[in-house]
Amino acid sequence: MTSFSQTVATLNRAKLQAWLTSPQLHQLHQQTVEKHGKWPLWSEALAALPETTPQLIELDAINAIIKAGNPDVLSKTQTQSLWATLQTFQPWRKGPFEICGLVIDSEWQSNMKWDRFIHAIQPLENRVILDVGCGNGYFSLRMLAQGAQLVVGIDPFPLYVAQFMAIQHFTGQQAVDVLAIRMEDLPHRIEAFDSVFSMGVLYHRRSAFDHLIELRDCLRPGGELVLETIVIDGPQGMTLLPKQRYASMHNVWLLPSCLTLENWLQRCGFCDIELIDISPTTTVEQRTTASMTFKSLADFLDPDNPELTIEGYPAPQRAIFIAHKK
Repeated sequence: MTSFSQTVATLNRAKLQAWLTSPQLHQLHQQTVEKHGKWPLWSEALAALPETTPQLIELDAINAIIKAGNPDVLSKTQTQSLWATLQTFQPWRKGPFEICGLVIDSEWQSNMKWDRFIHAIQPLENRVILDVGCGNGYFSLRMLAQGAQLVVGIDPFPLYVAQFMAIQHFTGQQAVDVLAIRMEDLPHRIEAFDSVFSMGVLYHRRSAFDHLIELRDCLRPGGELVLETIVIDGPQGMTLLPKQRYASMHNVWLLPSCLTLENWLQRCGFCDIELIDISPTTTVEQRTTASMTFKSLADFLDPDNPELTIEGYPAPQRAIFIAHKK
């Protein structure tokens, strides 16, 4: 953890520095990952990664693949072994990545989501960023490639931390890390980040208002929130509360209309609120792959009417809002 310790030392944000360098944060991170039953397996896989000279990430401009590692330094046998090792970390949800020439075709084509918001947000150069629910760090790494000063990714699932560590093994990046913590583990009203991203998180929270307030309290005054979540069609005040599952997910709570969500943001202290994109989720963007062999979107939609989930609710469509802290 704390691969970005040198970068943290250059910040002029005392509360953020104190938190990121605290033994308590390190202990919480370690306890979270080590209590997972598969962490010994993932640790062994990380130790088996081939030793190479770390290289800065590259971005395939055509396919938006994050590339890490030099394929020319590995033998055929090493490449085959690396592929088997990387598959230890299935399922790969976010991506795509190319590691030492091996393409990890993730479930989500996350580059499609990136393209929907990058043109509309504040430039990321020199910004200190919090990426909430960051998964394996695909977006965090792309933020770094845009010139961010520091990117703190948080995600409580140890598998995604292990995936990030596998990628980081080949990049040696020092200004980005993924911490195995939850939003509520951040210091109260830290108010230290220039930009906060919450993508695909809001509908998993029992209290949408608590989450929005937490996001607000992480931002400095005037800081920017980028919020992406599932929405439904309808007027202000309309929300959907699934009876049990939504698209086979058991942890989906409130799905608001766009007008409802805009009102929530206003009530929670945001201004300059703008809906920048709304797009249906398709099986081009989210699907089963060789690196994510479990069920995916196609299995969660009504086979006779793909505009509905298998439970009969409207199929997922995702909205992206930007807003600023007053």
